[in-house]
Amino acid sequence: MQTKLKFPDNFLTLWIFLAMFLGVSLGYFFPGIAEMADRMSAGTTNIPLAIGLIVMMYPPLAKVDYTLLPKIFQDKKAIGISLILNWIIGPVLMFILAVVFLRNEPDYMIGLILIGLARCIAMVLVWNDLAKGNREYGALLVALNSIFQVLSYSFMVWLFINVLPEKLGLAHFDVTVSVKDVTKSVLIYLGIPFLAGFLSRYFLIRLKGTEWYNRKFIPAVSPLTLYALLLTIVLMFSLKGDTIVKLPLDVVKVAIPLIIYFMLMFFVSFFINKSLNIPYDKNASVSFTATGNNFELAIAVSIAVFGISSQQAFVGVIGPLVEVPVLILLVKISLWLKKRYYS
Repeated sequence: MQTKLKFPDNFLTLWIFLAMFLGVSLGYFFPGIAEMADRMSAGTTNIPLAIGLIVMMYPPLAKVDYTLLPKIFQDKKAIGISLILNWIIGPVLMFILAVVFLRNEPDYMIGLILIGLARCIAMVLVWNDLAKGNREYGALLVALNSIFQVLSYSFMVWLFINVLPEKLGLAHFDVTVSVKDVTKSVLIYLGIPFLAGFLSRYFLIRLKGTEWYNRKFIPAVSPLTLYALLLTIVLMFSLKGDTIVKLPLDVVKVAIPLIIYFMLMFFVSFFINKSLNIPYDKNASVSFTATGNNFELAIAVSIAVFGISSQQAFVGVIGPLVEVPVLILLVKISLWLKKRYYS
């Protein structure tokens, strides 16, 4: 049976555009929304938004079967290249693109770097299936990335935002981020849903069985990610009603390095795997895992550290807006490359 994008996912770019438009319209015609948001905040944390962000992260983490992790180390070659692509090449490439394209706008630059450091754990399973990749292998890589993300994201942010810019002579851009704030936001917005996803899988499977969990529970909670993402976008852009004229230009400004990143990561990953004689199904799994990013985490961290109306959070929203059409194109390219090189 051929896998297809579900209706909401197939039009994700459209929904995001509509959510942005609705948010800007609300902010433009009802400027009191900002004061309302402040009244629902505790310190720098907006309570409804925090709940929404945690809900947004929960479904992809509830899908991950961590019991498969021991199997992943049986194929050391493919796993080794996947780790290098995800945790070295991907972050470094996004860092370079952020500096090249956005060095004069450090807030956007930080937002792009945060995306590059957040490795994909959700939509990659969709791209993997569409490209006829190995499903079990894709699930294994997602599980591995989830663990690495919880353990290393704060450190990676410190390294790529606080250390590397200074070492490369970019310190005058004042691109410093509090590691304490990042760690706190990762523990809240990734740690809580990670624990909830792990516990719900463990206990519900024991109570209801794997078949019920995968066929009933997961389809029921999966839409929560999209709903929470769209509500977050509406709220974020409702605070940008006064900057409506600048938004289209800023979207393009951020989209260009993202498009370059997706294309380069996929082709670099695919042909490295091909040169190592990795079979197509595993090649597709590794390539799409390396190409996609966890925009939910980047958005959550940006909002928690810099604020809901920050430029860093704005960049996070542009991520899935660009990712969906580009990755659909890359799925078609992947299937063509399969015929070309794996005949």
